[in-house]
Amino acid sequence: AKRLWEQAELAKSQQAGAHFFVTKFRSVVEQDTGLRKQVEVNKRIKQWWFTADNGKLALSVRYGARLLELAKGKFAVEVGADKDLLNVLGVLKEAVLAGELDAAMETASTKLRSGFGR
Repeated sequence: AKRLWEQAELAKSQQAGAHFFVTKFRSVVEQDTGLRKQVEVNKRIKQWWFTADNGKLALSVRYGARLLELAKGKFAVEVGADKDLLNVLGVLKEAVLAGELDAAMETASTKLRSGFGR
């Protein structure tokens, strides 16, 4: 749900012509002293929407770096126009909170974990 909030805020800011930033803390080692410290940096947020081949806006949902399969063989939903993006993100948030994407997230999680076993 947090990632969907980030996507909604990113969409709102783009529609308003503004920039949206989320910060995170990162560990760095000072070269001169060798001490490790935490610094606050801007987190890069990649938008989940794109223009499909038919010219309409489409949205893919990500779990980490993986795309979620929303239906058999379907990895994106058609949004249509920019003005509909926030509504679609709201519907997706409700679906996540209702547990409707739990199976897709479990499948993506299993595939992700299996990649570490090599």
